[in-house]
Amino acid sequence: MTMEIRVLRPSDWDQWYDTLELAFGGAAEPAEERDLWRELTRFDRSFGVWEGDEVVGTAGSFAFRMTVPGGEAVPTAGVTMVGVRPTYRRRGVLRQMMRRLLDDVRSSGEPLAVLTASEPAIYGRFGYGAATHSLHANIDTTRVRVAVPPGTDASDGAKGVRLRYSKPEDARDACEAVYARRVAARPGMLVRQPGWEKQPLLDAVDRREGASALQCVLAEADGEVVGYARYAVRADWDMAGAKGTVVLRDLEALTPQAYAALWRFLTEIDLTTRVTATNRPVDDPLLHLVSDVRRCDIGVRDSLYVRLVDVGAALSARTYRAPVDVVFEVEDDFCPWNAGRWRLTGDPKGASCERTDDAPDLALSVRELGTVYLGGVSLTSLAGAGLVTELRPSALEEASSAFGSTVAPWLPHGF
Repeated sequence: MTMEIRVLRPSDWDQWYDTLELAFGGAAEPAEERDLWRELTRFDRSFGVWEGDEVVGTAGSFAFRMTVPGGEAVPTAGVTMVGVRPTYRRRGVLRQMMRRLLDDVRSSGEPLAVLTASEPAIYGRFGYGAATHSLHANIDTTRVRVAVPPGTDASDGAKGVRLRYSKPEDARDACEAVYARRVAARPGMLVRQPGWEKQPLLDAVDRREGASALQCVLAEADGEVVGYARYAVRADWDMAGAKGTVVLRDLEALTPQAYAALWRFLTEIDLTTRVTATNRPVDDPLLHLVSDVRRCDIGVRDSLYVRLVDVGAALSARTYRAPVDVVFEVEDDFCPWNAGRWRLTGDPKGASCERTDDAPDLALSVRELGTVYLGGVSLTSLAGAGLVTELRPSALEEASSAFGSTVAPWLPHGF
């Protein structure tokens, strides 16, 4: 039989999603998670590869807006639900879907596509570069204390930060308001689209791994919610007593005082000896609040992969830390409309990137442009790995300085 791509219909969703689950090992997701993903699925942006009546491949994208350096939220395709039936590997199914997906993204006018990779080795050949990383911590709270800045506690006339419990559902709107105010501050963060406010509240019993139901603590100052932490507690005991673990799901705050107060609270919860956090920014201020960073067992891993679908539009959409005027020789075999020379001129106020016949200053692939796009990885570092070639003296230093970000880019949640 001949394989063909079809746009996903609501009547085909269950069969389509069953194939996706099979590609990820075959374990069925909890009903509440499955229901949410069906609700969030963009049928007009999703498709499957069929052979006869059988779905053998799945893929799609969400219509996001992602913060880029400079604070603008740029239309971005969030590539998702990519899977190939295990018996159809090495038959070109993934390549066929990536071809269709990027053509569709280009037609929609979105200059960027992003994804989180189940396997990092897969997507580089399609032009995606690892643009953000996440910090993981396993904090021994018997040995670590969290310092708080002045004004955190009520003293010397200061009102301080007040913490209070709330049911996660009851606090949803207040937490979303805090998140919305944080989005523009850090590249890589996604503007929450309608429906996505439900994702942080997913709390299937099957996913808890012995932990409690989701809990929420709000930080308030002058009667306003200025921060929140959502977490669970996994109880444990031995002959010496309690040794529970606080499992942090997410934490955001608008002030240093609220931020520190929430972390101090988490590290001092009774009957616990550890806090685990699996996705924090690599420049998390927590690193400067703890009394002993070595007891925090810090690790870093890749997170968000970025693909420039339209080089000119993407590079024009962000700002640059320093004035830059550079010509890139871009290699892009998978999306040949990007290949060739582009002149980027920009500064902290704005930028433009246009086709040019001028001599190139730097040569690199579109994957490396995606890697440095959000400012978390430097062109200099990639050049040291032989992935960027300097063709004009000093061009590398100039461009690398310009592409940097004042804060590390970060993706706070997957999709």
